[in-house]
Amino acid sequence: MSFLFNTVTALLGGVSLSLLLHGNVLADGMEPETSVVILYEENGEATINVKNTDAGPALLHSVIQNLAEDPEPLLIVTPPIARVEPGETQLVRFIATLKEPLKTQRLKRVTFEGIPQARAEGRATIGITIRQDLPLILHPQGLPRLEEPWKLLKWTLQGNRLAVQNDSAYVVRLGLQVQLLPAKRPAILSRTYVLPGETLWTTVEGNVAGVNAVEIQPATVYGYSTSVYQAPVAVEAG
Repeated sequence: MSFLFNTVTALLGGVSLSLLLHGNVLADGMEPETSVVILYEENGEATINVKNTDAGPALLHSVIQNLAEDPEPLLIVTPPIARVEPGETQLVRFIATLKEPLKTQRLKRVTFEGIPQARAEGRATIGITIRQDLPLILHPQGLPRLEEPWKLLKWTLQGNRLAVQNDSAYVVRLGLQVQLLPAKRPAILSRTYVLPGETLWTTVEGNVAGVNAVEIQPATVYGYSTSVYQAPVAVEAG
């Protein structure tokens, strides 16, 4: 299962209900070749091919999005806008603009959106674009390439509050829902990633007596979910 999230944006404007019922609905999409982008600091840049899967030409709009937790701009994308013919691919480059060496992995997001060309007059249409939203990880020079960074997380239970702490230099991505074992008590994390140096807290409903482990659904470096992983939980007085 991919951790690639597709966001569908309907470009409707002031379209009437009649048009929705009787007009053509046309979908246009850009398809990246991978579900995650990794920029290694020693290389200075990363690239990805994006394919136009629509039957007509479209403009590929590529945007880097900073996280609220890490708003510092660290790279640029080129070209930000490019015309891509149907069935063709566009090479998109991400170029680092670092002011100082990276100390930990950094997480950004990048979106690819196809903007369809204007349709022929004579029949009402609704253009729908498929926006691909991918994680982009900047990896420091000299940091080992770790395949299972989720094993470095530390889990602590204080009363009914569960904490996950990331003391490592790696970005860890995982599913929102976790289970406390052995009672299989569910808990929901606030987001699907834990940045280096962060601690996330969540509340566990129900009786947590006897909890000694947590089961998570981690995402690999390349953006796919893997087998569930069980980690020990340290229980502290609440």
